[in-house]
Amino acid sequence: MMNLKNELDIIKECENAGRIGITGHIRPDGDCVGSCLALYEYLKKVNKNAEVKVFLQEPGDIFAILKGFDEIITDFPEEEPFDVFFVLDCEKDRTGDSVKYIEKAKKTINIDHHISNSGSCIKNVIYPNIGSASEVLYYLLEKEYMDKEIATSIYTGIIHDTGVMQYSNTSPDTLRVAAELMEYGVEFSSIIEETFYEKTYMQTQIAGRVVMESIRFMDGKCVVGCLFDKIMKLYGAKTTDLEGIVNQLRNIKGVECAIFMYETGLMEYKISLRSRSIVDVSKVASYFGGGGHVRAAGCTMHGTFYDCVNNLSERIAEQMK
Repeated sequence: MMNLKNELDIIKECENAGRIGITGHIRPDGDCVGSCLALYEYLKKVNKNAEVKVFLQEPGDIFAILKGFDEIITDFPEEEPFDVFFVLDCEKDRTGDSVKYIEKAKKTINIDHHISNSGSCIKNVIYPNIGSASEVLYYLLEKEYMDKEIATSIYTGIIHDTGVMQYSNTSPDTLRVAAELMEYGVEFSSIIEETFYEKTYMQTQIAGRVVMESIRFMDGKCVVGCLFDKIMKLYGAKTTDLEGIVNQLRNIKGVECAIFMYETGLMEYKISLRSRSIVDVSKVASYFGGGGHVRAAGCTMHGTFYDCVNNLSERIAEQMK
């Protein structure tokens, strides 16, 4: 397995720090929440005299099983400058309200795996060939400080970004890391069931509606599903209730590229893209100011529903030729 400790010694970087901050991207997913909470618990063990804080937009309740979840700060209050500030699973421009902490911090460290991340902190450890930020983080941690709770958070992050080890970003090393994490007593079956597969009745209804009203195009090789704001309000849904819908679209037989979009403002949509084997959706998303991975990416677009679909279609079609 990979050894990244020569790239970044987390303990040494934080040895004289009195205040340490951690954040991830807006609309945090499993990898973001898992890596942030794993590092949070790790640093509290290593730096017993330091004040450690984690800042995120409100994560989904499914991650409440992770230690430290209740200590996540979601209202982004004013803070004194941090001695060290970590940015996980994204570059600093995607951290939302946390960017004010990053810009004032004395030292900033970025740990990520997105190919679109060019490095925006003082120190950057970015490995696009690794399946998740949680896996990158695992290679950086000293194993003497590992415990069941830290392992559980890392395992959760890996599971979510690899689609329970089925996406193309899963490597033999990913499976070896998962095996090592299981040795800490991680309750892997309940994590997978409760945080990845299990959905509420309302979430299932919304996903069903999106799939039912979806549109196939490009001879059926692409599919798009959309959720408008009025429908979200009708169901009382939050953005955290929309996890996994794009994957259901991608799983339709014959579909190479799936698009899921939901309305976030007037003529504004959050776009999620997934592909099977041909389309590099990171290139599509990057063109519109977003980013991600070869098979999973996202961006924000403006215009009508049809404007967005037409513009995305042009970029997808270039790769489908």
